[in-house]
Amino acid sequence: MNFAYRMQTFQDWFTQQWVILWGRKIKPSEYLWLIGPFGELNGIGEDFIYQLALKENLTIERNTISKGLLDSISILNLKETDLSKLSLKVIDFYERTADYDLKLSVKWNPIFKIFGNLVNRLFSQRINQLNIPIENIQDSENLTSEIIELISNENKELKYTIWLRKFRSTDKVIYSGIYTTCTLPSNITCIKAIFPLPKGNATVILKPTVGDKNELILDSSGVKFGDAGFYFLVNDSKGNCWSQYLKSFTDKLIVIEEGNNLKAIQTLKLWNLKVVNFDYSLKK
Repeated sequence: MNFAYRMQTFQDWFTQQWVILWGRKIKPSEYLWLIGPFGELNGIGEDFIYQLALKENLTIERNTISKGLLDSISILNLKETDLSKLSLKVIDFYERTADYDLKLSVKWNPIFKIFGNLVNRLFSQRINQLNIPIENIQDSENLTSEIIELISNENKELKYTIWLRKFRSTDKVIYSGIYTTCTLPSNITCIKAIFPLPKGNATVILKPTVGDKNELILDSSGVKFGDAGFYFLVNDSKGNCWSQYLKSFTDKLIVIEEGNNLKAIQTLKLWNLKVVNFDYSLKK
């Protein structure tokens, strides 16, 4: 029987133990498409950035200008026909994310609002990560959006790109995630977002396609381990790595032109029921 690290809060231990009991034990070297940095017990949010830089001998470059989640849209390996019709404004957003202002509105499915409140109270407020608003936001809320680059001190190459988003009014972190790409066992190139958690992370792998309106569609829907989807990863008390694939939980993001600006529509679903909708206004 394997156990989660004991010297931590009960709720963190319990969720990690759930991953160990119902997930699978993996060797990180055999699952490079899935593996990403893990958080520590004493700091997620912005603290994680400095801990990771110290641990891996990296230089932090903040307040970057004209830096994007992707160096180039070409690394998604889209079909030439899809790439040729993809909105140039959408491409610009992913290649120069730091140049855009964000506004957010939120609409919950009332059925899942209690669940969101529970997650917020037990985890988000304490670890300063995934602070999803639990109230509907009809009027758009201004966000700060910062692209942070972590550069290797050994070869001066970019190691990690972090997208840090906070409420401008409260400075509370909504998301602090590492954004990169990965190639699934099926040889499909996807966007991978890694959100550090105590002794692990939550990783969302999104398959890119181009829609009929020249929009970029990122979808985490999958059917089995190794597909696009939502993964929890943890280290147990002996340092073993475990992962749990959540087929029932999906994330779909559509980035589309709206007038002179862009709009992003994000929908989270559980058992194919809408949990919450996030609408982002993206203005350069």
